[in-house]
Amino acid sequence: MRRKLAAGNWKMNGTLTSVTEVMTLCATHKDPGVDLLICPPATMIRTLGTATTDHAMHIGGQDCHAQASGAHTGDIAARMLADAGATHVILGHSERRADHGETSADVHAKALAAHDANLTAVICIGETLAQREAGETLDVVTAQLHDSTPDSATSDTTVIAYEPVWAIGTGKVPTLEQIGEVHAALRIALTSRFGQDGDAFRILYGGSVKGSNAAEIFAVPDVDGALVGGASLKAEDFSPIITALENA
Repeated sequence: MRRKLAAGNWKMNGTLTSVTEVMTLCATHKDPGVDLLICPPATMIRTLGTATTDHAMHIGGQDCHAQASGAHTGDIAARMLADAGATHVILGHSERRADHGETSADVHAKALAAHDANLTAVICIGETLAQREAGETLDVVTAQLHDSTPDSATSDTTVIAYEPVWAIGTGKVPTLEQIGEVHAALRIALTSRFGQDGDAFRILYGGSVKGSNAAEIFAVPDVDGALVGGASLKAEDFSPIITALENA
């Protein structure tokens, strides 16, 4: 059985005052039946890592550089994230691909760096609205999966997150059938490439997940959790999603 994962991507939100939200989550879910992950801004990783030492909560980064060190002003290396207390790192989020021109080859290189630093890579893939409407969704996401994921990836070192670009932060959610179709295709691609271990990779869904729709999304086969954006910033919003996943 794949252990489910509820992951929160805070993006460019949160300051030290937000620590109380994480501690509230820890108090509410003292012995969670799923894995929990919060990916705050890099400025908060050390603080949250220290604050959650006695809880099952994992802390992650939102990006890393492909190189271990060097003249890369403003970037952060995977080993630096690990040194600060991170256990995971989000890679290839659509906002990185769109805003920073990151390609799947870039994500592939970053995933190798993450694995070298003993970080679990959460590799994001997803189609735009234009690609969805053109009927290209499965071709796009399976190509991104193939090109972004190293051959050396395993279910222990890598998590896949499907996030349709057009559903992120928009309130729009694909139908359950659409989510199921994509997750099934990703599972087939993973098992075809990685054999038996391909069935152990966790595939998260992301894109306007909230307490009111989480349960039905988690009931879709091969949805092993969620990568949550805005709804992960407040404990009162994220906690119902965690509970829904625990009950899935």
